[in-house]
Amino acid sequence: MPSPVHAPGRIPAQATAPESATAADSAVTADPVADTADPADPAGDPRGGKAPSAVRRYTANLKYLFGRGRTGGSGGGHAPWRSLRYRSMRWWSVANLVSNAGTWMQLTAQNLLVLQLTGSAAATGLSLSVQAGPGLLMGLFGGAVVDRWPRKVTAAVSQSMLGLVAFATAFLVATDQLNYGILMALSAVTGIIATVDGPATSLLGNDLVRKEDVPSAIAVGSLVHSVGRLGGTALAGVAVGVLGTGAAYAANGLSFLFVAAVIPFLRPVSQALRSRGEASDDRRAPVSLEKAAKAENAPKPAAESVAEPVEADPEPAMTAREGVAFFMRRPRLVALAVITGLSAIFGRNYQLTLAVLVTGPLSAGAGAFGTVSSVLAAGGIVGAILAARLRKPSVKLVGALAAAGGLLQAVAGLSPSLILLLVLVLPMSVVESVSDTAGTTVLQTDPPANMRGRVLGVWRSLSTGWGLVAPPLLGLLMEWAGARGALVAGGLIIAAVTGLGAVLHVRKGTIRTAPATAAAYRTAA
Repeated sequence: MPSPVHAPGRIPAQATAPESATAADSAVTADPVADTADPADPAGDPRGGKAPSAVRRYTANLKYLFGRGRTGGSGGGHAPWRSLRYRSMRWWSVANLVSNAGTWMQLTAQNLLVLQLTGSAAATGLSLSVQAGPGLLMGLFGGAVVDRWPRKVTAAVSQSMLGLVAFATAFLVATDQLNYGILMALSAVTGIIATVDGPATSLLGNDLVRKEDVPSAIAVGSLVHSVGRLGGTALAGVAVGVLGTGAAYAANGLSFLFVAAVIPFLRPVSQALRSRGEASDDRRAPVSLEKAAKAENAPKPAAESVAEPVEADPEPAMTAREGVAFFMRRPRLVALAVITGLSAIFGRNYQLTLAVLVTGPLSAGAGAFGTVSSVLAAGGIVGAILAARLRKPSVKLVGALAAAGGLLQAVAGLSPSLILLLVLVLPMSVVESVSDTAGTTVLQTDPPANMRGRVLGVWRSLSTGWGLVAPPLLGLLMEWAGARGALVAGGLIIAAVTGLGAVLHVRKGTIRTAPATAAAYRTAA
């Protein structure tokens, strides 16, 4: 499944004379998209046509929403959908949507299939754990594979292998040869392949846009994931009811093959810029989104379409141990892991904690919890849209959002009524969604390109670990302190630890700058 992250018109490449220094500077400070007249927009008609002010404002708002309007910065500014200006990203989003729908069709059908085979809810949970387990044990090695091999090839092969596993399961179901043991083995194989597929598809999606547009790409992927989940779950019910359980697996297999077929046609933005003679290193001067999008959409030269050059490995050995060492030497990545781990263990498990709070202390029913879940989903969508406006999020922002979410969670735990809980749940979900996108952006852009696969491998192992540990620990906390106590204590722990980390960071920075300041004063004297 492509990570969150997902007949387009071709913009012809335009040969222009070398830009002067003044023109280059203006490309950094102004958005050329906003300065280009759109024949479909009466307000920007170069022939002088004028629309009423209300229409102009409405058109400007629509263009801003979709990344076409004046945004006050380079590269499309903060427009939430600016990543979709890249043709390859549009194709990737479509593939992501299809694959997410297929994946959720299979997950839904798998739960029903395990219940049919065993009649045990515990067996259903075990099947999901078997599929997630390889991420804990083999995530490091999967990330090393992604760093070693060309990303597009790795993603295409892993997607094809996942498709073959889905087709094999569909065949066994159709021929009535599938039993619980075989299903567990196939789930384990899926988990092993996913240790490579996850980092490969995540990084491939980010390669399709400029670095400052990665938050938009991740947020678009999050929205696509939500839509795919809703659609896949609904389609699973229809497929299983009409065609049988095997149909859901077959549909998922087709979705994987669709993604594998799209990948060869994707064009990383760095490759597009190199083909136009632009620098692609992250240290270069900023290039406007219009120029990057035009380069990405430009036709490929004949030689380039035949064979894509493979970059040489920057390191002689790309081992998982080097990934762990790099991660531990990077303070911001360690801080990000601590913040995210605390939030995962003591917060965010709202489907568990809020379910107990609503049906217990608040004395509401399952319908009320359904309303709470709907508000959580709506807040996640709003948060994804807001997060898409980010350009260069930092660990400080992730920490601030985690602390704010923890305090909101603590207050929600004290809610005397369902109405007040609903009022608090919305900003909780928004903060969580923005924090997730900001953290994912830092994780996927902070390391150098040749280390990102291994860093994601380390992260996959860590996230799988706290994902397995969090539910039982939270359950014990609720047994000891109740639902209200668990929410309040968990929120305060998140806020306190995050705040303490911020204080220590500021104090450490002050201690480091003090000797330099004293030396400067002595030199001046």
